[in-house]
Amino acid sequence: MFTGLIQAKGTVASAIDDGTGGRRLRVREATIAPHLVLGESVAVNGVCLTVVAFDAETFDFQVGPETVQATVLGVIVAGAEVNLERALRVGDPIGGHFVTGHVDCTGTILDRTTSGEWETVRFGYPEKFDELLVLKGSIAIDGVSLTLSKVEPGQLSVMLIPHTLAHTTLGSKAIGDRVNLEFDLLAKHVQKLFRNLTVTV
Repeated sequence: MFTGLIQAKGTVASAIDDGTGGRRLRVREATIAPHLVLGESVAVNGVCLTVVAFDAETFDFQVGPETVQATVLGVIVAGAEVNLERALRVGDPIGGHFVTGHVDCTGTILDRTTSGEWETVRFGYPEKFDELLVLKGSIAIDGVSLTLSKVEPGQLSVMLIPHTLAHTTLGSKAIGDRVNLEFDLLAKHVQKLFRNLTVTV
């Protein structure tokens, strides 16, 4: 479990297809690497991955075929920046919202509008997820916990503060770039409950 508060930006050192539909991903980030343990979870651009090797500066993940197909990690290349967050621990503050690291789909940046130091970014996504979004609700975009400032069919907008622009990869994304989207966990549970409701007279 994560909160969507990014702890560091790392750089992809290598991303190698394993020949079976998966990939081996190595990330470089010297402030996080020394504190890791084998088997712990780290969110990489919002995707929960397991640390399978590490040294003083880098750490490795095995990315399964389903994750390759469902997230942008399937096409990420060496040199790309990624958002990093270690798993939530008992007693840690929850400053964002509950983020599982299980990406629902990818979205695409449609446009960016600058207003002073702030930016409003609009994303397109599959319309089948519309009912999971509400104005002022939460969403994780490439692992970043954000508040929805506008919701339209197949489109959502968020406003990025200067800190988010500077300390996450969202500040350098271009129009047309794909991002990982995880919709609010509570919204998913409510959706399922209402779908299973039967009306009796």
